[in-house]
Amino acid sequence: MQEQVKRRGRPRLHKPAIERGARIARPALHVEAVDRLRDMIVHGALPPGTRVAEATICDALGVSRTPLREALKLLAAEGLVELRPNRGAVITPLRAEESRELFEAMSGIERIGAELAARRLTAAQIGKLHSLQERMEAHFAAGRRDEYFRLNQRIHQAIIAGAKNDVLVQTHTWLLSRAERARYFALQTPERWAQSVDEHRAILKALQERDATLAGRLLSEHVSHTGDAVSATLDKNTAAAA
Repeated sequence: MQEQVKRRGRPRLHKPAIERGARIARPALHVEAVDRLRDMIVHGALPPGTRVAEATICDALGVSRTPLREALKLLAAEGLVELRPNRGAVITPLRAEESRELFEAMSGIERIGAELAARRLTAAQIGKLHSLQERMEAHFAAGRRDEYFRLNQRIHQAIIAGAKNDVLVQTHTWLLSRAERARYFALQTPERWAQSVDEHRAILKALQERDATLAGRLLSEHVSHTGDAVSATLDKNTAAAA
């Protein structure tokens, strides 16, 4: 009988099978923190230009500093937070010139999206837009600004999704995350809020009639009007502060 040769070196480590979904707590925490912080920034609970007090935010959200800082990095990539050396995180100020450039880009993207959507939306998708429009107008009539704003965002996203162009959707999503709080800011003006409702109604009609040119023009003008309202208010605030 031949002697068994002993293998030299380190023994092999046993690699246990890892079940799908293991170790989800930490990622879930920072993802949830991103959503909560974004909502606080958009709705003004964390005002532009203010420093992020990490201890206070951690206590409010029930998270440690590690997931909070991971969340702040993601929000910095969206342009909602500025990470400043030796100063920590600061909520990105709303600047008039940057706002003008942002809405100029959004206007062009949404024009293309509406033109494509007018040709490609299914009857079911147009029906869903009509339902969202009715619910949004009900929120406007009742003065429910936050609920109105959420449906407004869903309508814009649904129109762009109806273009059925993944590159366009991805670009729009990135821009929308930066424009979201400025859009909410614009609704603080009652005149602009009422005007926005009328514009949405006209856009939906153009989409229903499959008028691509008109739908693109109306949505582009709608976005531009919102940008103008934001810039005008920011310019006024800057002049008042000076």
